[in-house]
Amino acid sequence: MPEWLIKLTLGPLLLVQGWHTRRVTPRLPEAAGERSGEQGSGPYLRLLIAGDSSAAGVGVAHQHDALAGQLAAELATDFRLGWRLIAQSGVDTPQLTALLQSRAAESFDAVVLSIGVNDVTGGCSPKAWRQAMQQLLQLLRSRFGVRQLLLLRVPPMHAFTGLPQPLRWYMGYRARRFNLQLEALVAEYPDCLLSEELTLAGPLLAADGFHPGALIYKRWAAVIADLLRHCRK
Repeated sequence: MPEWLIKLTLGPLLLVQGWHTRRVTPRLPEAAGERSGEQGSGPYLRLLIAGDSSAAGVGVAHQHDALAGQLAAELATDFRLGWRLIAQSGVDTPQLTALLQSRAAESFDAVVLSIGVNDVTGGCSPKAWRQAMQQLLQLLRSRFGVRQLLLLRVPPMHAFTGLPQPLRWYMGYRARRFNLQLEALVAEYPDCLLSEELTLAGPLLAADGFHPGALIYKRWAAVIADLLRHCRK
């Protein structure tokens, strides 16, 4: 079904549900703790983790249990890892680009990029998002010298239990369309890798029904670490 027809038939209901969801959903804080570090032994790997609330660790109390902390622990078994987290809850892709542009230039071997949910909920079109992603990837290459870009798919938003139906179905539909654009974008660039579809299990989500809990972050970290190990061989 084309999106214009969905909006024509369900638009008023989706708007009301979106407004209500924003009012009643608890706003969870970003995870506390260090956002950079060095650990492990082996070949040196300089890693940037960048993105929105999922990158920032919303859903758990401390970075040890968040994506960055669990990914660092995974990779430290194979690398002397120097890592940095640059993430902010609520940002969309252009806002993340501006945030990174405002930071001092550094050099990284690889970046793990988690972004897109706020573009989906903010009404950005899939094609416009692809253009914004191209600008973000170019910035990462030019300003941070990144040689390997690992992009996480937009999570399966149809599994966000904090969203009522049919809004949940609609957000999942949009997320799938965004991921098709991401697949096409990654296919154009040899320095890009795309994660497999990320797992979200309702009982393992955070209290808001949107963000991952610690076990989901752990599973994501294991998948990402395997991809990074493969591309560093």
